[in-house]
Amino acid sequence: MSDERPIGVFDSGLGGLTVVRAIRERLPRERLVYYGDTARFPYGSKSQESVAKFSWEAVRFFQSHNAKCIVIACNTASAFALPEIQGKCDMPVIGVIEPGARAAVKLTARGKIGVIGTTATINSDAYTHAIRRLKPSAVVYAQPCPLLAPLAEEGWVHKPATQLVIEEYLSPLRTARIDTLVLGCTHYPLLAGPIQAFMGDDVRLVDSASTCAAELVELLDARTLLSDAAGGDELFFVTDMAARFSEVGTRFMGRSLQAIKVVGAE
Repeated sequence: MSDERPIGVFDSGLGGLTVVRAIRERLPRERLVYYGDTARFPYGSKSQESVAKFSWEAVRFFQSHNAKCIVIACNTASAFALPEIQGKCDMPVIGVIEPGARAAVKLTARGKIGVIGTTATINSDAYTHAIRRLKPSAVVYAQPCPLLAPLAEEGWVHKPATQLVIEEYLSPLRTARIDTLVLGCTHYPLLAGPIQAFMGDDVRLVDSASTCAAELVELLDARTLLSDAAGGDELFFVTDMAARFSEVGTRFMGRSLQAIKVVGAE
């Protein structure tokens, strides 16, 4: 059977568009509804209580759009709100942390894993706990990198300033000789090139957007929720700054965005 209800994708801003892009590459027939809370971005500096409240607002939004599942494409929301939402929501919900942790454990050769993300994501220890549940012997080096997301949004991939920031944040991880690095923010895949160049080719990068999309495919297939329609449409909703979302989102998606609507946060 074909389930043509949409997949809901939620992020604090537009970083989750890297997840949308990864989903679209794997599931071209699925309908997608994106909700970006651009009025309250970034979540990385918010309290756990606030992030949980905002995340439940997104859940109710997707319920009103008859979504068949929800992807929390925000690392901070995944760290702060996902377990509660999974326990209480009436539809499947996945985040980006567990898929990234599983991929890192699978790739690491020496059990020395680095994680970079927003301050809130790193301080939550969500990646560290997820990795150690899977591989108790793993040594996890977690590094907050709050300036990387704004640089990615500005498109400053090859600017000298970005190189300096990467060196400042990632030097301790290179000194620690990690062999695997989790890009624990959905903005960071845009900076994968300079990050890889600084860390060296012997360090494997884990893109949490791609690993999340891969697990979504497995979930939909296992629950018979895949669509076999002729082609999926996309709707984008934001809580503020639609023009900037369109401009920067084009960079994240590699194509122009259509059907962007502004909705009020609760």
